[in-house]
Amino acid sequence: MMYRLKEVKTRKERKDFLDFPLKLYAGNPYFVPPLYGDEKKILKGDYHLNYCKQAFYLVYDGKRPVGRIQAILSYASNERRKQKRVRFTRFDAIDDIEVARLLFGAVEDFARKEGMDEVCGPLGYSDMDREGLLIEGFEELSTFEEQYNYPYYQKLIEGLGYQKEVDWLEHKLFAPKVLDERIGAIADKMMKRNGLHMAVLKSTSDMIKRYGDAFFELIDETYKDLYMTIAFPEEERKEYIKAFRLLLSPYYIRIIVDKNDRPVAIGLCFPSIGKALQKSGGKLTLPCLIKILKAVKKPEVIDLGLIGILPEYQNSGVAWAIFYEIMKMLHEGGVSHCETNLNLEDNTGILNNWSRFESVLHKRRRAYLKKLD
Repeated sequence: MMYRLKEVKTRKERKDFLDFPLKLYAGNPYFVPPLYGDEKKILKGDYHLNYCKQAFYLVYDGKRPVGRIQAILSYASNERRKQKRVRFTRFDAIDDIEVARLLFGAVEDFARKEGMDEVCGPLGYSDMDREGLLIEGFEELSTFEEQYNYPYYQKLIEGLGYQKEVDWLEHKLFAPKVLDERIGAIADKMMKRNGLHMAVLKSTSDMIKRYGDAFFELIDETYKDLYMTIAFPEEERKEYIKAFRLLLSPYYIRIIVDKNDRPVAIGLCFPSIGKALQKSGGKLTLPCLIKILKAVKKPEVIDLGLIGILPEYQNSGVAWAIFYEIMKMLHEGGVSHCETNLNLEDNTGILNNWSRFESVLHKRRRAYLKKLD
């Protein structure tokens, strides 16, 4: 079989890159596509180029795409950790080691050309992007925030010399059969002791105006020591708000503030829209928008986007208030469960908190690393 590797340059190649996973996963009941418009914007070529360098590759069998991958050289990440790494992401391929070899070979050549000595991934531009290779939980619906992949991807990647660097765990959280009001009482006590209160969010616009910048600053401070995170560049904050604005609802967001209205803790949940996006391929068609609006108004599942608590408050008991609010969400409105999305396997602080819920570990994702010769 004669495969052909191409760096994505033309309009047709960009379309092939965007459409390939939609064809590869056509009919798969667990795959949830990202928003097509957001992916298209990334392929324009100037996206994120102020703080990284990137390249996109396709492998063709004749005129038919059979694999794709993206390489990202994150200057911000390398500077923060004193590393010389290139990230890979958006890897999709048929089950053929030669296709994978061509794709990863292109990423590794890109890395060497830029003077780098390691390749890691799957990792996007930041912690807000899809990351990690699914290695357990193939019969679970993916969330909108995370990527689905076929089981054979692990074999292909490891077959090319990539080794585990870290795993993320994902849980389903169910509300306790009885809402323990003692937790709420403890939370109130801790809040009063620390001079804190829950912010009143009048609307999505009000929330963004009052706390938009503070949100990113809090997350940067909270997550700065976690695996491969970077500070959010100021110019990218608006892009992330645009990408998630459709899902931002004050009902599913909790912001704890001090007496000066400064956020010290945030719990960010989203109504699950995975099923709404499946048939449209991530395109915001009218039928898709109607489904999304229904899911936002009355969700069956909620996705836990993130929890962030400033370091000086992490041992104050303030987390109890966030978790109690999540429990209340699960008790109201007929919500089936909450998906935690990714938690690092060594982040015992957050993982131990799930013991307060009825929980099931149902997915595992992996980040890989390969040192280049």
